[in-house]
Amino acid sequence: MNESADAQDTTQQATQRTAPEESHAQASTASASGHSHGYSGDKARLLARLSRIEGQVRGIARMIEDDKYCIDVLTQISATSSGLENVALVLLEDHLAHCVVDAARSGSPEEAEQKVTEAADAIRRLVKS
Repeated sequence: MNESADAQDTTQQATQRTAPEESHAQASTASASGHSHGYSGDKARLLARLSRIEGQVRGIARMIEDDKYCIDVLTQISATSSGLENVALVLLEDHLAHCVVDAARSGSPEEAEQKVTEAADAIRRLVKS
């Protein structure tokens, strides 16, 4: 877990939205129907970043098992949290640039309002965390 590599990776990438159950069900249905989401172009990069984060979490568990110094463990937790926040930001940005814009262009005020509300809720959750 190299902090400088994580910091560099963190500056190069950005983050994910946790969808409410209903929105998640809609997104799953949309994916199954062939609709591509805004993050589709970043999918490989996002998956690689999430894989790295997964490895960081396993490393943190090992640090605790090995009774590593608490500040070192906290530093790694902070780096991991930052990585997840960046993934969330990429997904939020893509949601705004694609889903919200597409809904606004569709001419359906209800759909546009729903997408804006979803984005606002996601931002609210990100700010609270």
